Amino acid sequence: MMKPYSLVQCLVGATMAFSFQSSALAQEIGNRDEAKAMVDAAVDHVKKVGPDQAFKDFSDKANVTWHKKDLYVMAYRNDGTCVGHGANERLIGKNLMELKDPNGKFLIKELLAAAGKGGGWVEYEWAHPQSKKLESKITYAQKLGNFDGWVGVGVYR
Repeated sequence: MMKPYSLVQCLVGATMAFSFQSSALAQEIGNRDEAKAMVDAAVDHVKKVGPDQAFKDFSDKANVTWHKKDLYVMAYRNDGTCVGHGANERLIGKNLMELKDPNGKFLIKELLAAAGKGGGWVEYEWAHPQSKKLESKITYAQKLGNFDGWVGVGVYR
């Protein structure tokens, strides 16, 4: 006959399981420094391989260079047309200049403005691609030198 677990054993086991799950989850969430570094690398990548190839690379979910943790690259023309998107390839080719977050913020317009100022952060609400839940997000956008557009990487908070 099996011996029943004590309350202390159950609590220790539950605490260990929760700690492991929390640390695993924490490893899946990118931070602002990582997002900014990915934008800098994306800008360099566009210069190196050209816009067309770079946008394909950013959109390829199997390419681990451009998909780390919950971070991914998005790329837009200055007219608001999505040319590359690491989380949702259905956005590619669509003009999203009038896209608003749930609070009415013109997302692409604000990211374009931040990129045009030499780079900058924009805060908004967006559905997390993994959880599908609406979350606060902050995205760094940077203008491209050899393309009439910009790239961005966001951090869910």
